[in-house]
Amino acid sequence: MSTPRCLPGPGPFRPKGRVALITGAGQGIGRELAGILYRRGASVAIVDVDARAATALAASLGDRALPVIADVSDRAAMAEAIPQVVAYFGHLDIVVANAGVVPRPATLRTMDPADFDRVIGINLTGVFNTVHPALDHIISARGHVAVVSSCAAFAPGMGGAPYMVSKAAVEQLGRALRVELAPHGASAGVAYFGIVDTEMTHSTLDRDDLGRRIEALLPWPLNTRITAEHAARTIADSIEHRAPQAFSPLPWVPYSLLRGVINTVLDSRLARDPRVRTLLREVERRSLDTTLSTAPLPTERGRAAAHY
Repeated sequence: MSTPRCLPGPGPFRPKGRVALITGAGQGIGRELAGILYRRGASVAIVDVDARAATALAASLGDRALPVIADVSDRAAMAEAIPQVVAYFGHLDIVVANAGVVPRPATLRTMDPADFDRVIGINLTGVFNTVHPALDHIISARGHVAVVSSCAAFAPGMGGAPYMVSKAAVEQLGRALRVELAPHGASAGVAYFGIVDTEMTHSTLDRDDLGRRIEALLPWPLNTRITAEHAARTIADSIEHRAPQAFSPLPWVPYSLLRGVINTVLDSRLARDPRVRTLLREVERRSLDTTLSTAPLPTERGRAAAHY
């Protein structure tokens, strides 16, 4: 089970009668969260790049659900989406920046820079694009912002550094928001999960040989899975408590508190582990093979030239 880590705040914040905007709500955690908040009495704006998924979910929920088709990495689109939601419902009380992606397994040396940019653009810049245009409305409503980070923010990052980098940055963004919103009577919190059973996990780990082998090397609690519904319920409960942090599963709490000590030891062990070294060589080999097979033909002139 999981419980938000709660500190004294402005008081309970019940979803009933509130308006919640959730990004990445077409599937996974976002989809489950939309259903939970709707059943608890909130109106929900279902933001997703997948028009079919967003529309189908809104139709299945009822009159208090609005599909909003937007890509969180598109700043202009999100700047239009927020006022559209406010115009439709009349106010905006809760924002959950949940949309995220993972890169193909690769080391920093061998990854396609476009993969790095895509992950940062959605997981980090997409959170800013979601939250920034909504903050005046959140302050007016004395509402709450929840950003979905990850236990990856303080877990080993080999083979998936862009994801870990983005989630560590989202953690800091959420912490900053918590302090900045407090003078206005509003609040913010950060959600941290380990491995969540979603399609993203299945495609990255379960249906990929190297992904399965990477997961097999993860020590407890890094390898503990939870369901998307469990994760969504953790976020919903944390919103009601205005919790600054919400963890699931709970063994990640002491890991977070002791991360400075644990990670020093763990990084040293991983760097010396022959199994990790072998696996990373295979990750690099596959990444390089993929890059070579998809590389564009050389052009006569590039964007930069060195002069000697």
